[in-house]
Amino acid sequence: MSRKYSIGIDIGSTASKVCILGLGEKPVYQVLPTGWNSKITAGIIKDHLEETIGDLSNAGIVATGYGRISVNYADKVVTEITCHGRGGYSLIGRDCSIVDVGGQDTKFINVKNGKPVDFLMNDKCAAGTGKFIEVMANRLGLTIEELFEEAQKGEAIPISSICTVFAESEVINYMGEGKSKEDLAAGVIDSVAQKVVTLMQRKELYDTVIITGGLSSNEYFAELLSRKLHATVIPQHDGRYAGALGAAIIAREKIQ
Repeated sequence: MSRKYSIGIDIGSTASKVCILGLGEKPVYQVLPTGWNSKITAGIIKDHLEETIGDLSNAGIVATGYGRISVNYADKVVTEITCHGRGGYSLIGRDCSIVDVGGQDTKFINVKNGKPVDFLMNDKCAAGTGKFIEVMANRLGLTIEELFEEAQKGEAIPISSICTVFAESEVINYMGEGKSKEDLAAGVIDSVAQKVVTLMQRKELYDTVIITGGLSSNEYFAELLSRKLHATVIPQHDGRYAGALGAAIIAREKIQ
């Protein structure tokens, strides 16, 4: 029996995203914090979906992300690399290189003809990820949005440590020296951008480079990457949903 809806669920370490195909011409997205327990989050998502589309037997469901195995009502689980590649390609509509700055890791993916053909992930360290940005924003008494606003006003102070704990110590030392909040914020964001660029430079870039994940729509971060890479990096308004979108596309193709 053909199913009316195709659903992708991306349980990330920080945020969980849902994409529903079949409610209209465009994908319908939902997002909520993952919280401390991805099983509880998966249950909340299930309740939301039943309120939105009714009986889930009328949908094909693919789960991806950090907590994908917690979605026990999914028909299939698929890796983040595959789903981000499929979703990113769908957003831009052509072969591309994708950089996904997630909560716990950063991924680089080359996509050709809609499918990932090569990828890299950062080392097992939070530096260069969303968690690093969150920690530094908290240290400076700022929200993440405020951190980026301050960064655009300042001159980047070098933060050389590759470990989040040591980098935080560097920031604390700078604070003790009376460095401005704007310069510290600029140094934090520049440090993240440099770590992302170092990862990306290990592979050949396609002509089109896009951002997915939590920083996908941040134009300042895209401009910073562009300058460091000497290439145009394109922000994506719906880039944070790329994993969920890719999972929904796979659900539509493989399950129906």
